[in-house]
Amino acid sequence: MLIDRYHERINQQIRKVEQTQKEACMQAGEAIANCVQKGGAVHVFDTGHIIDSELIYRGGGLLLLKQFKYNLVVDNPVRVRDRSAIPQDMTGLAAYAIRKSGALPGDVMILGSVSGKNENVVDLAIEAKKFGMTVVAVTSVEYSSAVESKHSSGKRLFECADIVLDNCTPAAEAMMEIEGLNVRFAAASGLSAAVLMWSVCAHAVDKLLEMGIVPSILKSENFEDGVEFNMHMKEIYAQTGH
Repeated sequence: MLIDRYHERINQQIRKVEQTQKEACMQAGEAIANCVQKGGAVHVFDTGHIIDSELIYRGGGLLLLKQFKYNLVVDNPVRVRDRSAIPQDMTGLAAYAIRKSGALPGDVMILGSVSGKNENVVDLAIEAKKFGMTVVAVTSVEYSSAVESKHSSGKRLFECADIVLDNCTPAAEAMMEIEGLNVRFAAASGLSAAVLMWSVCAHAVDKLLEMGIVPSILKSENFEDGVEFNMHMKEIYAQTGH
């Protein structure tokens, strides 16, 4: 049955992540702990594959992980004309976003992109490093190596980061070849990224406790006293950064 084949394949995927990425996860966890100990902050920018939803403001998760988002909206409803000769390069916009954010040098920026090719995520990685932040990439090195960057530097995300967490997914993401289908089935990156980032958080908690720092961990707000508990955690975070 396909469901059994899927279970076998995804378990293989997670074992590969566990076996090959532990050291990188520990490096990322230690970077977070060191950053927080020094009064820094941790920012998470995700292009849509689970990391935000899995980590940010989640019961059992670290309150200190904060979403980083930016966008440029241009409202100019003139008639349609040929603008093909006008450059559309947005390189450098991320530098402005960082300056307008709450980031400071010494912070950690976690960037999630499976292909790691798109202009916005590469630009943010480059500018975050210039700003003095530690850049952690959650990406597929195999996938990214098979595609061309859309950034003017020609670099992909894994080539711009201080620490690379490889989700070990194949190029184009899908894991399984199924007879009767003309395309591979079952994306791997979401579960892999979740395992990677919870591993990072586990090591960060370990290191923070070793430092004598008790990080704010959220409760589910659907559980008894969850809302009140989390309000208290928010107050602690506002005062301490952890």
